[in-house]
Amino acid sequence: MSRKIDVQGSEVKVLDGKASDYISLTDIARYKEPERTDHVIQNWMRNRNTVEFLGIWEHLNNPAFKPLEFEGFKNRAGLNSFVLTPKQWIEATAAIGILSKSGRYGGTYAHKDIAFEFASWISVEFKLYLIKEFQRLKESEKAQLGWDIKRNLAKINYRIHTDAVKENLIPPTLTGKETSLIYANEADVLNMALFGMTAKQWREANPGEKGNIRDEANVAQLICLSNLENLNALFISDGLPQAERLQKLNRIAINQMRLLTEDLGVKKLEEKQ
Repeated sequence: MSRKIDVQGSEVKVLDGKASDYISLTDIARYKEPERTDHVIQNWMRNRNTVEFLGIWEHLNNPAFKPLEFEGFKNRAGLNSFVLTPKQWIEATAAIGILSKSGRYGGTYAHKDIAFEFASWISVEFKLYLIKEFQRLKESEKAQLGWDIKRNLAKINYRIHTDAVKENLIPPTLTGKETSLIYANEADVLNMALFGMTAKQWREANPGEKGNIRDEANVAQLICLSNLENLNALFISDGLPQAERLQKLNRIAINQMRLLTEDLGVKKLEEKQ
């Protein structure tokens, strides 16, 4: 998967690697010479300091790196006749720090350590902005991951909840339409317990919103909802009437929301959201 960041008006692609992200050297080179990106990368790679840097990086990170082939490049680096392309480097030394890709996301990519070094050779200012935008991307992805985990947790518990409804409240003779009405009714038990209104009441109160009452929930509410779904499934299995379940769930929701809104970890997640 490829993502894009904007660095001083230049689009730079970031590619998912097996163990780390790889940043497009081609896009970085475009900042210097838009029409000759390959030429820019090759000029950087024929530099002796660059070859030494790439070799040290591979020694530290790549057990399969071929040191003899590296020494051959190192001994010739800096000579007027010396030429080194990314493809030659990869094939000769089994390097993993640089990738040469074709197709939709084609171009030369490098591990962020190498990409930042290349960016520094292009422009120190560009390198600093690249690091800043890359860090912003990673922070955003980390926050999104936390949010997705909570949404998925709610979905998993929703499945547990609907299975309990199916097994304990839905007679086998009901039609599909009647079954869906019971599911919706049970979903509103949770909505009433936590939000104090049904899904229909929320839609009527928020006619301009595209989502639903749960889409607008904050982190604390999603955590509480996940807990309520599990508890309601248990209450259904125990045969408790709906009215009694609603009262129990509402009391639990009030207590849990008090605790969750005071929890520092939840507050930090809310700020990231």
